[in-house]
Amino acid sequence: MKKVKNNVLFLLYTVILGAIVGAIIWAFIRLMNLGIEFIWDFAPSKLDFPLYTLCVCLVGGLLIGLWKKKFGDYPEELNTVMGRVKTTGRYSYNNVFSTLGSALFPLIIGASVGPEAGLTGVIAGLCTWVGDKLKLYFKEVEELTQIGLSATLGTIFHSPMFGFIEPIESDKEVILPRTSKIVLYLAAILSSFGVFILLGKLFGGRTGLEELEIGKIELLHYLYAIPLTAVGIAAGYLYFIFKKLTFSLEKKFKKYTVLRATAGGLLLGISGTILPLTMFSGEHQISEVMADAETIGAVMLIAIAVAKLLLTNICIDSGLKGGHFFPIIFCGICIGCAMSLIFGIDMVFCAGVVTTALVGHTLKKPLATVLLLMIVFSIKLIPIMLFAAIAAKFIGTPKAFLTNTSHHPS
Repeated sequence: MKKVKNNVLFLLYTVILGAIVGAIIWAFIRLMNLGIEFIWDFAPSKLDFPLYTLCVCLVGGLLIGLWKKKFGDYPEELNTVMGRVKTTGRYSYNNVFSTLGSALFPLIIGASVGPEAGLTGVIAGLCTWVGDKLKLYFKEVEELTQIGLSATLGTIFHSPMFGFIEPIESDKEVILPRTSKIVLYLAAILSSFGVFILLGKLFGGRTGLEELEIGKIELLHYLYAIPLTAVGIAAGYLYFIFKKLTFSLEKKFKKYTVLRATAGGLLLGISGTILPLTMFSGEHQISEVMADAETIGAVMLIAIAVAKLLLTNICIDSGLKGGHFFPIIFCGICIGCAMSLIFGIDMVFCAGVVTTALVGHTLKKPLATVLLLMIVFSIKLIPIMLFAAIAAKFIGTPKAFLTNTSHHPS
């Protein structure tokens, strides 16, 4: 009875932890959106001066550089956080508040990154701190930080099953934890997701990506699956080439924290002035691209995607850090829309296949890739998305395109 009581009590703590994770994510996203609205909607309506975007990004990059020089080069990238948690079972919680600031500021000034990198670092630290406190009462707290990361990913991407599968799917297999741990994972993920949705309904906030509607899939569509998959993989190659370029520049200017961040802000401002759709994570621009794809044109859509693949890596390696997932999804959809205009077939189908191949090639986890992209694409596309994700995994990236510390955005 004592063991049962302890298990139930530990499950309750896990649910509470999940709820706290959901509340932190909601508060972070809400604060980010308020900052974006102030800088990019309210302030321009009151201030009228030329090159507003360039000035905001340049000054923002300078301030971020000064912040990082004082508090450290945070947040760490998502794969770094998850790798450390998998190896050691914990993550430092000494820099939680400075990490919050470092994660929030690039998003507010329009950096081409997502919020997941900063949030996972903050929540991993919080979960480690909770685990240290609970060790006085429970023996099985080693996986508490990993559970918190799963809850974070499932909530940020509005896909609870992605949050569960992504951390446990390796390059070779999906390694399921034992049944009791699965219960804890799912309880925390659903608790986090539920609180996030509830707070959004009560106080407003992001409701997630909208699913793109698709009509009947014809046999003709499937004939284009191979060339569309190849296009997505080619975009993945380009991502890694850009990563190698920006990573080499980061190494050369590693100690010049303020200069790197200011240069990143300058390049962000130039790109945003010329191609506004390259700014921000891309999450909220997807519907705009889908609606205006014919007006934008195939050449410009490809140019936007290529520029954003480069800009995302520039932002991260210059110090305007964040996640890869949302920008990569946006780039895949842009390229997919361009392919639709070129081939003359359904736009959502093309976007689904190209995006899956691009994300699948960078992530190398087919099941997690499909679960992630189900937030955008219809379940009708699951078979063809699985094909694209599996093909993208097994077509390797040439070593010449990779850095010595190459990573997948996982």
